[in-house]
Amino acid sequence: MFTGIVEFRAEVAELRPEPPGVRLVVRVPAYRGEVKIGDSIAINGCCLTVVRTEGDLIGFDAGEETLSRTNLGRLQPGSLVNLERSLRVGDRLGGHFVTGHIDGVGHLDRRADDADWSTFWFRVPSALTRQMASKGSVAVDGVSLTLVDVEAERFSIALIPHTLAVTTLGPLQVGDPVNLETDVLAKYVQQQLAGDREAGSAFLS
Repeated sequence: MFTGIVEFRAEVAELRPEPPGVRLVVRVPAYRGEVKIGDSIAINGCCLTVVRTEGDLIGFDAGEETLSRTNLGRLQPGSLVNLERSLRVGDRLGGHFVTGHIDGVGHLDRRADDADWSTFWFRVPSALTRQMASKGSVAVDGVSLTLVDVEAERFSIALIPHTLAVTTLGPLQVGDPVNLETDVLAKYVQQQLAGDREAGSAFLS
């Protein structure tokens, strides 16, 4: 479990093919001696397991499913990624509960910059916007954000200067893909409502 509060923006050091997946190696000097094999770390919001540590390098195995269903498949050496270690019992929850399981990929549809602030619109599958509501939460590339407006196939967020400066969202350009995870509570509510509708239909028939 994560909070969506990014700890570091780090650089991909290596992507080594290990069919059917890849070994993803990230350089994180600040994590030196702080992580061990088996730890869970969110990379752009996607929960991966540490499989190797060497100095300031941390290695992860990313499978074919992960590469095809997230933006991790587009990474190259030198790419920047958002990192967050898993939540520990007793930690402060600064964002919202984030599982690290990506629901889908969206694309930056429009960017409106106003001095150091920005408003982003992302185009997404309608199945995801049904799990969103204005003033609710969403994780974009692992960053916990508050939804401003939600349309059938788009949503907007307002980004403060700090978020733009310390995460991968700042350099985003129109068309760039992002990993999305909707609020886990919204998923349960949607599932419950679907069950109630099915039960009602069965009763009426």
